[in-house]
Amino acid sequence: MTNYLDFEKPLAEIEGKANELRALARENEEVDMEKEASVLDAKSHQILIDLYKDLTPWRKAQVARHADRPHCRDYIETLFTEYTPLAGDRNFADDHAVMGGLARFEDTPVVVIGHEKGHDTKSRIERNFGMARPEGYRKAIRLMDLADRFGLPVITLIDTPGAYPGKGAEERGQSEAIARSTEKCLQIKVPMVSVVIGEGGSGGAVAFATANRLAMLEHSIYSVISPEGCASILWKDAEKMREAAEALRLTAQDLRELGVCDAIIPEPLGGAHRDRNIAMRDVGTMISRMLSELTGQSPEELVSNRRKKYLGIGATGLAA
Repeated sequence: MTNYLDFEKPLAEIEGKANELRALARENEEVDMEKEASVLDAKSHQILIDLYKDLTPWRKAQVARHADRPHCRDYIETLFTEYTPLAGDRNFADDHAVMGGLARFEDTPVVVIGHEKGHDTKSRIERNFGMARPEGYRKAIRLMDLADRFGLPVITLIDTPGAYPGKGAEERGQSEAIARSTEKCLQIKVPMVSVVIGEGGSGGAVAFATANRLAMLEHSIYSVISPEGCASILWKDAEKMREAAEALRLTAQDLRELGVCDAIIPEPLGGAHRDRNIAMRDVGTMISRMLSELTGQSPEELVSNRRKKYLGIGATGLAA
C-alpha cells in the first residue's frame, strides 16, 4: 500500500482508480480493464512529473521524511556485506537510534555508522525515531576510533530530525557528546564520506557528517533546525513551517550552491520510496565515487583537507 503525502492527493485518486480496475479484472476474468488502467497509468505518470518537477522546500521536507524511504538498515543490508554490528558506548548503554559496525563495501573493509528511524510503530519507538542520545554519539566516537586505529574508511548515513532533547539525555551530556563526535570526525586520519539519505537535523546530523565528502539525496534536507522548530521560535507559530523551510535554505540544491554539500544524488521520479532499489544503488555508486576521490591522500592530507573544507564554508567574500 502506497503512503501518499498531502500534495500527492491527485495522484492517489488516479492510481487508486487504476488499481480498482485491475482488481475488478482479476475477480472477473471475462472483463478486460487493462486498456483503461493503462490510460490512467499514463495520466498518473504525468501528474507525478508535474508534482515533482519543481518541489517547494517544504514539500521536499515532506518527501525527505516519507515513512517508506529506505533507511540506514536498508542501505546496510543492500550495499554492505559481512556487516558486524558493534553495540554500546562502554560507559552507559547502547543507543538503538544509531547503527554501526564493521562491514565490507565493494570488498573493502570499512566502518559504517548511521541513524536508524525504524520502519513500523514498534521499531520506531525502539529506535527513538532516529533521535540519538549521548550514548549513541559516544558509540560513534568509539567506532571512529576503531576505524582510525586499523586504517578503515568511515561511511556515515544521515537520517535524523535531530539529537534527542530529553531530560536524561541532557543530564548525560548531550551537547558535549555531539561536540566530541564532531571533533572526532575532524581528527581521524582515514577517508570519511557521508550521505544525507533523509533528514539532516541540527548538530545531531553534523556529529556524523563532518566528512571529507558529503553527498545528499535529491529530496533530502539538511538544516540547523526543523522548519517547525524555526517557525515556533521566529513566529511563535509552528504552522508557518512553509515560510521557515524557504528561509532555511535546507534543500540539497541550496546546500550544493552554498558549498555545504559536495554532490547531489538524483532520486527516482516521485522520491526514493518509489523505487528503493534504484535509490540505494545510486547511493552506493556515489559512495564508491567519493571514496575513489580520496584514494592516494595521506592521513595528514585527509585531516588537513577536511578541516579546510569546513573552515571555508561561508568564508567566501569575507576578505572583501
